Amino acid sequence: MHHQEKPLEDNLTELMEFVLLGFADMPHLQWFLFGLFLIIYIIILMSNGTIFLITKMDPALQSPMYFFLANFSFLEICYVSATLPKMLMNLGTQRRGISLVACATQMCFALMFGGTECLLLAAMAYDRYVAICNPLRYPLVMNHRVCIQLVTGSWTIGIPVLIELTYQIFSLPFCGSKQINQFFCDILPILRLACGDTFVNEMLVYILVVSFAMVPFLLILGSYSKIISVILKLPSATSRAKAFSTCSSHLMVVVLFFGSAIATYLRPNTRHSEGIHKVLSLFYTILIPMFNPMIYSLRNKDVIMALRKLLCK
Repeated sequence: MHHQEKPLEDNLTELMEFVLLGFADMPHLQWFLFGLFLIIYIIILMSNGTIFLITKMDPALQSPMYFFLANFSFLEICYVSATLPKMLMNLGTQRRGISLVACATQMCFALMFGGTECLLLAAMAYDRYVAICNPLRYPLVMNHRVCIQLVTGSWTIGIPVLIELTYQIFSLPFCGSKQINQFFCDILPILRLACGDTFVNEMLVYILVVSFAMVPFLLILGSYSKIISVILKLPSATSRAKAFSTCSSHLMVVVLFFGSAIATYLRPNTRHSEGIHKVLSLFYTILIPMFNPMIYSLRNKDVIMALRKLLCK
């Protein structure tokens, strides 16, 4: 009797689980990848945590620009923590199963943090626009209340939409393979596993990508076109260099993040693009959060001074 019941339980478990393939096609590199990504995760936590700490503690870093940077660093920690711990667990244990509920939760948080990053980068671009194009009105326009509203809006505006999208996708029937060719529960690989017509769901994904990625990206480009035109009109090379240094770090992050994210989600959703999709998602979910603190600290004298003060204590 017991021998007959066990396969039924196993089948039920299979139906309630997905399998994250991740880097299963490289079995000889599993422990190397585990060590590499563990080091990257520690670097991300420590570097972004340090940026967050110094922007809160140092009196010289209390301007709106560093208020946004503190939120951005905290967001990077959250964003990476939505995907990387599960990937490390899969690499370390070689158990790649993830329950339907856990998969939905991971995807929802990854989408929310990704959408928040797009909006927060747009808010940071607006801050730089006001600072350079309207410097006399900057303290009035970018007061503490406005900064709080921009950050709160960036964190919360996408939550109800993305929860509804996640619910719709995981309400679809899944048949055949439950293997997700990705290292986390990403929206496009999951849609490939759904039965029936997913055209409406795919259109919703593209609409959300346009709303949360393309629109902020175009607003950022518009801000920077005006910023660059103002900088070029400055009388001296020193003043031009100083003005550009305050926004060059942010511009680098924008190009890296939006370039890889938009290329991932606006590419045709075919099985031939799965490898490229995985590499691009690895880039914007893990590598860019590791590089961001380096970009901001190495190109910002105020951050370097605050780091020296912290290390000398």
